[in-house]
Amino acid sequence: MREVVREVVYQMPESLKPVVTHYCSGCGHGIVQRLIAEIVDELGIRERTVGISPVGCAVLGYDYFNFDVSEAAHGRTPAVATGMKRARPDLVVFSYQGDGDLAAIGTAEIVHAANRGENITVIFVNNGVYGMTGGQMAPTTLAGQVTKTTPRGRMPEDVGAPLRVPEMLALCDETTFLARCALNSPRNIRAAKRALKKAFQYQVDGAGFSLVEIVSPCPTYWGVEPLEALKWIEEKVIPRYPLGVFKDAAAAAAAAEGAGAEAPAG
Repeated sequence: MREVVREVVYQMPESLKPVVTHYCSGCGHGIVQRLIAEIVDELGIRERTVGISPVGCAVLGYDYFNFDVSEAAHGRTPAVATGMKRARPDLVVFSYQGDGDLAAIGTAEIVHAANRGENITVIFVNNGVYGMTGGQMAPTTLAGQVTKTTPRGRMPEDVGAPLRVPEMLALCDETTFLARCALNSPRNIRAAKRALKKAFQYQVDGAGFSLVEIVSPCPTYWGVEPLEALKWIEEKVIPRYPLGVFKDAAAAAAAAEGAGAEAPAG
């Protein structure tokens, strides 16, 4: 009888706890947290990683991650991350923030942390609404999008245009890595993991401030089925929030250094 060789194709990351999450069907938070856990394991940094979750759908991060997680007041996550990293530079500190938290009440916090070039990693989950409090308009809500507080659709002439965070922070001299990814397809999820891993690696290397925005579905407060939410991201959200890397200062510096080394002597 032939021996059957079985290969492991799935295994729960050590950095995740074996618990059932509270997230709604089709929510992207579980995917993002799985990616973070995989990256922490792959980089071998679990024992010195600290996550910071603010008020919002992600507030229960300490229930899911198998490493230290602290809770911060709404919008103040970058300030808490700054204090932790400065007090303990040996730690790998990341904030995990939603659009209401980061781009509304915490706008000043994120702008100044980026402008100072704090050596932290910021994970910005953008689903375009305030999820925990009932689906109100957020700074990233699309023009014309219906929410609990914009029943006729968001009107930019009244409340301004949807805010593009990585593009805005790219103007800060001290930022190192800024990218936007999405969760609407396996290909884009793999790209999100690559961007997140680079952001964590840059912190480990002491390169400075990194932020990865992840466009995520919220079927519950978009009022659609999960599959329709993925289509909505492709057709409606990505045209407003294009995917890609908006700044990679460390890579640019390395490329410039390499080019200088290869230049012939004058």
